Amino acid sequence: MVRLDKIVTKAGDGGQTRLATGEMVSKASARVAAYGAVDELNSVIGVARLHTQADAGLDPLLARVQNDLFDLGADLATPQTATFEALRMSDAQVDRLEAEVDALNANLAPLTSFILPGGSAAAAHLHLARAVARRAEREIAQLMAEDASINPACIKYANRLSDLLFVMARAANDDGKADVLWTPGANR
Repeated sequence: MVRLDKIVTKAGDGGQTRLATGEMVSKASARVAAYGAVDELNSVIGVARLHTQADAGLDPLLARVQNDLFDLGADLATPQTATFEALRMSDAQVDRLEAEVDALNANLAPLTSFILPGGSAAAAHLHLARAVARRAEREIAQLMAEDASINPACIKYANRLSDLLFVMARAANDDGKADVLWTPGANR
């Protein structure tokens, strides 16, 4: 269980932070950028949930994702050299996302064009979350390029999550019927 008694510690005032192992690293490190992007994504999903509260299908799914994102952040914040049993992402979490993508996508109108982020408020916020998820995925990929010991389930989860957020945005747009379609060259 996590317990935080003091919030202001001033430990990061010099541009460094502690990983889950206690190791000090630069706040500019690829590892901190990766779990920081995951944290930002979790916050963006929290805002999206303001618009999905009445949706009995989407909102509980987003709640589960938010919990998973804390797991993902914990995994990324804990180097493989940890001397304790670290919380790691699992292939089961990735598989669950993939099944949820498939289930939601089965109900959507077929795509006939690329989609502009928008439509309903829920869809717009889910599209924003999708874009932040893609950035988090890029940050994880950068970390993996520097540290080959990163759990591969981390990048798989981020990749599937952006797909899930895309289909969720379409579901929030009346199962794709209210999607805002791109018209190539419309403003030439």
